[in-house]
Amino acid sequence: MSKKLLSLAVVGLLLNIVGVIPAYASPKEETRARFTEKVKEGIGRLGTGPEARVEVKLRDGRKLKGYISEAGENGFVIVDARSGSASTVPYPQVKQVTGNNLSKGAKIAIAVGLVVGLLFLLTVVIGRT
Repeated sequence: MSKKLLSLAVVGLLLNIVGVIPAYASPKEETRARFTEKVKEGIGRLGTGPEARVEVKLRDGRKLKGYISEAGENGFVIVDARSGSASTVPYPQVKQVTGNNLSKGAKIAIAVGLVVGLLFLLTVVIGRT
């Protein structure tokens, strides 16, 4: 009985060694630099103006809500819609950005999808009568 348990344990360990996938850790600065580039790209996609509404969580725990009035190489400016106060935010200080606006192309695609869906629905209803 003990030989069976020992052999099963050895087989299990061998399978564990074979199935291990190496994980490579990247330096913290490199990870933050990549995240900063993603934030910069996302802010660029959102655009500027009152339609570019965002909610930003910063690394120091603060939360900012408003719209992006301008975006530059090193940071962007958020204007609070209620008070009108502007806050300059450097990209490396951003922990999370949530934007809730759609691009013009996305709005057009949604409208076209709705029209096609309604036409299909009408075709099905008319075809049954």
